[in-house]
Amino acid sequence: MAAVIGDELAGEAVPPRPHRKRRSYPVWRWIILVLTAVYFLIPLYAALRFAGIASFGQVVHQTGFSDALILSLKLAVITTVLTMALMVPTTIYVHLRLPGLRRLLESITILPIVIPPVVLIVGVLQVAPGYLKSTPYLLGLVYVILAMPFAYRSLDAGLRALELRTLVDAASSLGAGWLSTLWRVILPNLRTALLSATVLTVALVLGEFTMASLDLYQTFPVWIVAFDQTSGPVSTAASLLALFVTWLFLLLIVTVGSRRARRTGGAQVDLISVTRRDTVR
Repeated sequence: MAAVIGDELAGEAVPPRPHRKRRSYPVWRWIILVLTAVYFLIPLYAALRFAGIASFGQVVHQTGFSDALILSLKLAVITTVLTMALMVPTTIYVHLRLPGLRRLLESITILPIVIPPVVLIVGVLQVAPGYLKSTPYLLGLVYVILAMPFAYRSLDAGLRALELRTLVDAASSLGAGWLSTLWRVILPNLRTALLSATVLTVALVLGEFTMASLDLYQTFPVWIVAFDQTSGPVSTAASLLALFVTWLFLLLIVTVGSRRARRTGGAQVDLISVTRRDTVR
């Protein structure tokens, strides 16, 4: 009798599992997705048809290709390091100590998008010292300004998804200093946001043409436009190659962010957007 009662109580203690509802997507979402895919894929197919598969192998053997690519990669590294060194501490400090200045900082970081690049580079060339004008590193400093809107919004989205004050207070109560808290607590939780800001900055540098051409330096985009005058198919293949590499990095961001979010159940950053998964137990 006791065994029967125990079995009945055990059966009552286990709640039935709720049935998972299959997520259904409206038809209009599929229509928008198909139209967007057609809008982007048809020009890419036309460019690929014009360039031909054989042109991709000829790109690396063209005159000036390696020098232009190396210069663009150097500028990308310089811009990324300076942008992260400037924006990461600033964004974290504003979130912690000066939350009232977040709107002001958002307004300041949006200015590089509002000001035309032509106006910006002409003004910089007028006031820059001579020893910087003779080096391509002036472009790296200007690219930091262009990258601020994207880097700030990626970092701000990542910080909004964190309980930043709680993390800092917990680390402080355990005796951690500011540098230790930044390195061992905050930055690991901003890994996806940092990766997003980095790839967006690199993509911006590898695709910027106006400032580099006015500063008379042949970066990779300037080389593509200049080489287009002699060989259109090879220039188109180089453009497609740069586009595919950028897409590969962006896909890497989404994959890493999604896996980390599924593993931790925390914040997920996809480029400059944040979604938060709250698990109910």
